[in-house]
Amino acid sequence: MASVLAAENPHDKPITSYDELLALFHEAVKPADQFRVGAEMEKFGVYAGGDPVPYEGEHGVLALMKELAAERGWAIEREIEDGPIVALLRDGASITLEPGSQFELSGAPLLQCHQICAEFRGHLAELAPFSERAGIKWLGVGFHPFSRRDQYEMVPKQRYPIMREYLPTRGGMALDMMLRTATVQANYDYLSEDDAMLKMRVGLKLAPLTTALFANSPFYEGQPFGGKSYRAKVWLDTDNDRSGLVPTLWKKNAKFVDYVEWALDVPMFMFKRDGKKVSNTGQSFRSFWKSGFQGHKPTMTDWQTHLNTLFPEVRLKKTIEIRGADAQGAKMACTLPALWTGILYDKQALAEAEALTADWTYDEVNASRKEIWNKALGARFRGATLQPIAEKVLTIAAGGLERRAYTSPSGKDERAHLARLEELVSKGQCPADRLLEGIEHMRDPRAEIIARCDLGTGS
Repeated sequence: MASVLAAENPHDKPITSYDELLALFHEAVKPADQFRVGAEMEKFGVYAGGDPVPYEGEHGVLALMKELAAERGWAIEREIEDGPIVALLRDGASITLEPGSQFELSGAPLLQCHQICAEFRGHLAELAPFSERAGIKWLGVGFHPFSRRDQYEMVPKQRYPIMREYLPTRGGMALDMMLRTATVQANYDYLSEDDAMLKMRVGLKLAPLTTALFANSPFYEGQPFGGKSYRAKVWLDTDNDRSGLVPTLWKKNAKFVDYVEWALDVPMFMFKRDGKKVSNTGQSFRSFWKSGFQGHKPTMTDWQTHLNTLFPEVRLKKTIEIRGADAQGAKMACTLPALWTGILYDKQALAEAEALTADWTYDEVNASRKEIWNKALGARFRGATLQPIAEKVLTIAAGGLERRAYTSPSGKDERAHLARLEELVSKGQCPADRLLEGIEHMRDPRAEIIARCDLGTGS
């Protein structure tokens, strides 16, 4: 059965007060026994030679989505009646498409990291019949290793053409962000306003380290580019208005209103009326609220849509979204959710992470981003590399996971999902180092890159 994504609630009244802007966050507060983890995993589909899988065509992602809907019980979502398919929904999970047809599983809210891994394996298994017939491999890597910008037609989602025109005026690599990057993210609940702000502050301070730990995009158009995360390099030249480390949240007494104040001044892309887009590109939400646009006044749906177009390294919505990592290969697909579950969902671990980062300043942490894309854990912070800090963070996360004590059918607790990362960190390495090993001596580097990034069999 097909449905249409809600453009706006007909009973959604214009926003009249700050309390209404803050309500979205206050209403999301929940007790700890209801905390869950929602993982989001993007991946690139490629054909045998490495060309990207497009939206349309016999073997495109649209055909794949139609097959999943017909045979696997996924419900089709469209933005407007009879419009193009833009998403699938089933049992609290969704499948969505990024502008370059990056295929994303947004998993259901789950209790354990073991369940996240099982969900992702099940997702890949569902893709397998179509993928095998079409000759598609799914790559877990942060920047497309082969494609060029001119190989893409954007997914027909209403906001993407607006982003395509506007974002390049804000950064030279904005189109690369849209078309050629992929990430893994994880979403977390919060107990109170203070708990949310603590988790945001710790997450933002550790965001560049997260990027270094999960650096996994060392290729550009078929060749090593010399660094470890081309995706992280792209984000430094995309749109600083809506990305980065949200400096207003670094103060210890930060509140929801500080995030709201930051969000109000970020330029908008669009809003919707009667299911149709209204482009007000570049107008801040504060201006929209104060002055309106073409006779329209903002509603709570507009506010929620705007919050979804902000791209900081850690994002506040109804959940806290950790965003700083490259997409990962098969052996580390579940590692980011495990790492941050151990930190954010254990009281002792969160306190230890706060203490570790207590005197870190915004300026010095933000400056580290300029080196991390190139050197990952080899980047320097306060006179040393990031490796010893990474080891401490992994120890903190492992302690949190051990105390959670959720075991798999084989009897292993959630620390099992950190093993691969711990091995890398002990050597000062990141996933990109494994992708690069011996690549210059390979007879067919392109085939080897695909094999190493293949989510079915790769590293």
